[in-house]
Amino acid sequence: MAHVIALALMLCSWPVFAGEESYFRERKALIEEIREDVRRTQAYTGVRDLDGRVLDALGRVPRHEFVPVGYKGRAYENRPLPIGHGQTISQPYIVALMTDVMEPAPGDVILEVGTGSGYQAAVLAELVGRVYTVEIIEPLARDAKSRLSRLGYDNVEVRQGDGFYGWREHAPFDGIIVTAVGSRIPPPLIEQLKPGGIMILPVGGRFTAQHLVLLNKDAAGEITTRQILPVSFVPLTGGH
Repeated sequence: MAHVIALALMLCSWPVFAGEESYFRERKALIEEIREDVRRTQAYTGVRDLDGRVLDALGRVPRHEFVPVGYKGRAYENRPLPIGHGQTISQPYIVALMTDVMEPAPGDVILEVGTGSGYQAAVLAELVGRVYTVEIIEPLARDAKSRLSRLGYDNVEVRQGDGFYGWREHAPFDGIIVTAVGSRIPPPLIEQLKPGGIMILPVGGRFTAQHLVLLNKDAAGEITTRQILPVSFVPLTGGH
């Protein structure tokens, strides 16, 4: 019962703008669907329920602003959607899970590799102090930067470039999230992760098994990893 009351209070705190009542209802339904997915996958992930702050962030971010016009009517489906250039906006459940396992704190500085349309960056921006996000495809980087600025996410900085190499000027990072799959964990990202930090990323091949991997770097710089969940992501591209 406490969870139900807390969720009801959380939903009431979400902004509802004129003409967006239907989106508000769809976001509420999406949050419930995500919570059910989390319960169903608990045996894989070890996550029984998501942090209320993460759910609240997903409730505030207008996902329909991050999809192409032709997909706005499907923006709150719990599935990935195409955003052009062979890329997708991630499934909301995956966005929620990856965000949650990073344990974001209000003062954290986070690096995202693979900006896409900017949705994951916006969710993180609701929860942390600063988000640096790198996108290799120039039109996506340009549009994400404009979109995030228009929506008021002034604690996000977007750069066009090869995210495999991170963003050394702003390292070390409290957390790193990678939204495209590679065959290995990029060494520059491990280097740029702060001791005590967390990285979450898919590892595998485009046509072979992929798993979401959680990487922890302890205070001494020692690395541990564990697989969380089978996933399917678009490939990480670049000169590497």
